[in-house]
Amino acid sequence: MSQKHPVIAVTGSSGAGTSTVKASFEHIFRRERLNVAVVEGDSFHRYDRESMKRAVEESEKGGGRPISHFGPEANEFEKLETLFRTYGESGSGETRLYLHNEEEAKPYNQKPGTFTPWKTIAPGTNLLFYEGLHGGVKSDTADVGQYVDLLVGVVPIVNLEWIQKIYRDTAARGYSCEAVTHTILRRMHDYVHYITPQFSRTHVNFQRVPTVDTSNPFIARDIPALDESMVVIRFRDYHGADFFPYLLSMLNGSFMSRPNTIVVPGGKMGMAIELILTPLILDLVAKSKK
Repeated sequence: MSQKHPVIAVTGSSGAGTSTVKASFEHIFRRERLNVAVVEGDSFHRYDRESMKRAVEESEKGGGRPISHFGPEANEFEKLETLFRTYGESGSGETRLYLHNEEEAKPYNQKPGTFTPWKTIAPGTNLLFYEGLHGGVKSDTADVGQYVDLLVGVVPIVNLEWIQKIYRDTAARGYSCEAVTHTILRRMHDYVHYITPQFSRTHVNFQRVPTVDTSNPFIARDIPALDESMVVIRFRDYHGADFFPYLLSMLNGSFMSRPNTIVVPGGKMGMAIELILTPLILDLVAKSKK
């Protein structure tokens, strides 16, 4: 961890609501006029799209344990750890982009599903902001989270996560429900060992809990809206307890469920993020300037 060049990471699986959190961070960065080095988690996958398909097929031969984007076999954990460490030391490091679609790939004259060349982060940024799957991951060969100054977890209850995965992949990507279910099962080992442990290392967790029935995610026809949810916010360090009355007064309908946990209506999630994280980010930036 570095006080001179702070690293902030938002970690959570795809469809978990990290995009909502990312938008809230963007509001904070723009409002506070911060120059931020943005790093996307997909940039540190090991394989491009076509190579990943072949790698998955090869791993499943003979009944072996399949690889997934959740685990170390399909990711560059060591390079991500190196980026966080070198940025903390020098304010720079090597990163790249993963081009998801035609729109992203066109400016680079590349195919979708490929990576841009590695590039050095320009000097002069206030902090590094990572959003992806592995901001706090720890494996046999890397401990990424040790270099993160503010680690934020974004995780819905697992049934909601599956509903979002199934809905997105069937509606937007044309997969069958059976194919998506196979993917969920294929990734389960890596999810248990490399995704969920991160949420015990976070400084703040935002967990979305639906208030509608999600007991069978494999037959759900729509995703519960934010207004049909509550958000459980857990703080690792809650010694500044005078902060909670302020949050409760600002977030109508919120309440405390434990000494380190506040529950807010789902529609207030964006506001809660900005109220909670803005002072933490400004504190990191202030310390970096001393």
